[in-house]
Amino acid sequence: MLAMDWFMDGMQLRQFNRTFGILMLAGGLRAAVAQDGAPQTATVKGNSETMVVLGTATPVPLAESQRSVEILAVKGKSLAAESPQDFLREDSSVFLEERGAGGGQADLVLRGGSFEQTLVLLDGFRINDAQTSHHNLDLPVPLEAMDSIQVLEGAGSTLHGVDALSGVVDFLTAAPDHDSIFVRGGEGSFEANEETLLAGATHGRWSGRATAERNFSTGFMTDRDYRNEDFSAESWQGTRLGVTDLIFAGSDRSFGANDFYGDYPSWERTKGWFGGVRQDLGVQTEAAFAYRRHTDEFVLFRDDPAIYENNHIDGSWQGSLRRTENLPAGTLFLVGLEADGDSIHSNNLGLHARNRGAGYVDLDLRPAKKRWSLSAGAREEIFSGGAEAVFSPELAGSFRVANELKLRATGGYGFRIPTYTDLYYSDPSTLGNANLKPESAWTGDGGADWAPSAKVTLSATGFYSQQHDTIDYVKSATQNPYLPPNCPESIWCADNLNGLHFSGVEASFTWIASKSQTIRIEWTALHGAQTALHGLESEYVFNYPVENVHASWTWALGHEIVLTNAVQLAQRYQQTMYPVWSATVTRDAWKVRPYLRLMNLSNTGYQEITGVNMPPRTIMGGIAVQVGR
Repeated sequence: MLAMDWFMDGMQLRQFNRTFGILMLAGGLRAAVAQDGAPQTATVKGNSETMVVLGTATPVPLAESQRSVEILAVKGKSLAAESPQDFLREDSSVFLEERGAGGGQADLVLRGGSFEQTLVLLDGFRINDAQTSHHNLDLPVPLEAMDSIQVLEGAGSTLHGVDALSGVVDFLTAAPDHDSIFVRGGEGSFEANEETLLAGATHGRWSGRATAERNFSTGFMTDRDYRNEDFSAESWQGTRLGVTDLIFAGSDRSFGANDFYGDYPSWERTKGWFGGVRQDLGVQTEAAFAYRRHTDEFVLFRDDPAIYENNHIDGSWQGSLRRTENLPAGTLFLVGLEADGDSIHSNNLGLHARNRGAGYVDLDLRPAKKRWSLSAGAREEIFSGGAEAVFSPELAGSFRVANELKLRATGGYGFRIPTYTDLYYSDPSTLGNANLKPESAWTGDGGADWAPSAKVTLSATGFYSQQHDTIDYVKSATQNPYLPPNCPESIWCADNLNGLHFSGVEASFTWIASKSQTIRIEWTALHGAQTALHGLESEYVFNYPVENVHASWTWALGHEIVLTNAVQLAQRYQQTMYPVWSATVTRDAWKVRPYLRLMNLSNTGYQEITGVNMPPRTIMGGIAVQVGR
């Protein structure tokens, strides 16, 4: 496999994105008078029963999942959110380390793992950035194009590969089932503005959707302005072989980065595009291929870029082939092959490329009329350059004690390879390490799901993670024998840490108090070992929350008007607990849909990343118009 040897320049990319977006949007608008009959996507959309696509060989009902999985509905609720990240806050095992508003840069911490240890997917395609994991949530697809978000808690490398050390998050789209045009516009605090245009259409066995979105603000403090633009075009075509799913998406985000990476008035701009195709080859076989290109321009002093500026261009490709076989006695056998590659072209990191390949199998036993299920899987991943192969096994099972009570447990292995920034970055305050080893972890959890009635559900899980060669940045103001070689004093240096392990508990309670009111409470508590530092200061690993609570109350007032109150209580390691209260009022149906979002009503002054202040009380309101059924 050869390294990529070409890169589109900025002018070519802008022209390509503009032309493609106009053509796809025009096609969607012309088809807006077509007939119904869209094919369902390959990921279980359209079923009345919620299905899980993460951590299983084939989609299964949520009630039958052996893993700890959270499913967050997006469709029909997008007016209540500023960005997809807002929905992730509903899962208390997820801790977002946002650096601002508008869906800009944010890090994702899951069950105490570092922000680099969670794999981010878009419809099963990898989105993780090869340059730096700070861009893993730089999603190219607008919020309105998404259907749901699924969160797999715990190691997922056996089925999902590298980077799935502490979990996997998959942002899912879905084919439209009717013709429609959706337009949204709103304004808010700090001169904020947001706009969305969506066109969906169906015709026979074809359906498609084109979506464009932008938001911007002057910022709640100096040098915290932002401007985000993204678009996507996706089509689904039913054929004799099965569904053909084509997606193309792009994004352009610029933002003031005051204090993001230290006490500097910085500025940053990221741009990217993503294209993917997924093809059914009959009922049991699926092939997929995708390519992602991402650029990052960083200026240390916004008013004088000549002092220090970085420009990075990274590209990654991925291909996969998987097949499932139905065996006797309710047994399913999955076998898959994958190949991936990425490269970087940077004035700071240099020019590098690497490739990897993997094969995996999974045996899933779900005997009919039995109360138990069991799955076992294994993956072998090989790397270019002669690096040692990685073997990732997994075992999961469940047992239904009664119709309303299910027990489940899982154990597995996850791993991550360093990003190019981890390996090669250098500036006056930070130094990469080309000798970093891949990090890994053995994880296990056990829990119970109880639904004593149709109105009440409870879930509780205990989990444990033992990490090896954890990648972090460390420093010491004095000489310390545990500093990595050639690391100057008072400089953040990339290093592998050992002796880290985390244990915790997560619980959720849902009560449908009436036809119009629902109350949900989630709580996660976490304890981590501190023996790995040996007197060193850590930059990222010990930023995790020791407690995180999310409570929400949803009230349907009538006439499709919905009021939601949500409170988050979070306490980061060695920090004080803080509350953040938010509320929304939306009209989620009818042609005209006004909405109002009140963020941080408590006006809490807090930081999710040390040194980076979060916005105070903020108000955003607007109107959406839906044309079509």
